[in-house]
Amino acid sequence: MTLDASPADGRAPERLVTPTFGLIVVAALGYFTALGMLLPVLPRYVEDTLGGGGVAVGVAVGAFAVSAALIRPAVGRLGDRLGRRPLAVVGGAVAAASIAGYGLVASLPVLVAFRLVTGLGEAAFFVGVATAAQDLSPDDRRGEAASFFSISIYGGLAIGPFLGETLYRSGGAGRVWLVATILATFGSLVALLIPAHLGRAPAESRPSDVVEGPESDGDGDRPRRRILHPAAVMPGTILLLGLIGFAAFSSFLALHLDDLGIDDAGPYFLLYGISVLVVRIFGARIPDRFGAGRTTTVSLLSVAAGMAVIAAVDAPGAIFAGTLIFSVGMSLLFPALFGLAINTAPAAERSHAVGTFSLFFDLSQGLGAPVLGLFVDLAGTDRAAFVVAGLVALVGLIMARVRLPRLVRVSA
Repeated sequence: MTLDASPADGRAPERLVTPTFGLIVVAALGYFTALGMLLPVLPRYVEDTLGGGGVAVGVAVGAFAVSAALIRPAVGRLGDRLGRRPLAVVGGAVAAASIAGYGLVASLPVLVAFRLVTGLGEAAFFVGVATAAQDLSPDDRRGEAASFFSISIYGGLAIGPFLGETLYRSGGAGRVWLVATILATFGSLVALLIPAHLGRAPAESRPSDVVEGPESDGDGDRPRRRILHPAAVMPGTILLLGLIGFAAFSSFLALHLDDLGIDDAGPYFLLYGISVLVVRIFGARIPDRFGAGRTTTVSLLSVAAGMAVIAAVDAPGAIFAGTLIFSVGMSLLFPALFGLAINTAPAAERSHAVGTFSLFFDLSQGLGAPVLGLFVDLAGTDRAAFVVAGLVALVGLIMARVRLPRLVRVSA
């Protein structure tokens, strides 16, 4: 069973929010709620049950992003051949199965192994649903489409942590793993309704995945295969630098609050998710109206400022304020850079560009969380993660001011 998607000639419909678009958002909401449930629970599980320190927390939280990063480009190219539905359905199922295994053995290596499998499912599911949403949007509304689609991501990040905290307190980590498994399975099943033909290119028009020109693989005959899509590399790099802040927030906020005697991180994650949702819904046109350059500048400044407040002030009200400032930056950074990457890439290579762009999200979590954990262990305080993340966001701001203007002109 499927619903109608784009017209038969492949043109995106002029209306952005269609029934199929809504189904994609619903599937993603179930899946990202499952992932959101893990945010406040995994660090506590590693520290309290498995006896791990800052590096162990960072490795367990970020492991899924490492495996996702390794296969993301290949998954992107696969999506341009097979279409979006297989990626979303299989990816959601793999993620669900791996989450079910988290509590089978109370061992850090086993948990990390299952997290790596979660990353494989994450890579496929995200590329499938995110690209499908872009396939259904008009060319001049890419940023708006990314904002509306990301309602599912940040809706999950608003509902999930609060639900995860509640279940953790009432039934322990095992109950969290069970409910998260059910929700990820729900996302996979709803993804079955994505039209099979969506994004699946005819054989004669499929991209070659090679770089044209004089470069070769060494034998002088065949061109070198292209792993990363060039349209997404610079936007993705800037995204990575900004998202180190999210690695700090997701991995170390709950532990930082515990150190301050605040034993419930749920309201802070809920404020983050709701704030992002509000900005994404009511400010959906901001990236398209003000441009990627200005939007990215404001985003990175907000990320740096939010991290500084969380690190510097211990009062609950101040941490709420820092979370709110930080969430404004997170709400605008992704759609601004995502729309830029999509508009710069050819339509037949869109999934490849999405795969490359989202790879940098994986790197921000897979590398960012363990590196931040190292700074936490060296400094002896969780607030070190927020200080480092704020400084990295400022580096991203400098890069954005230097490199984005040319990309904006190319995509216009």
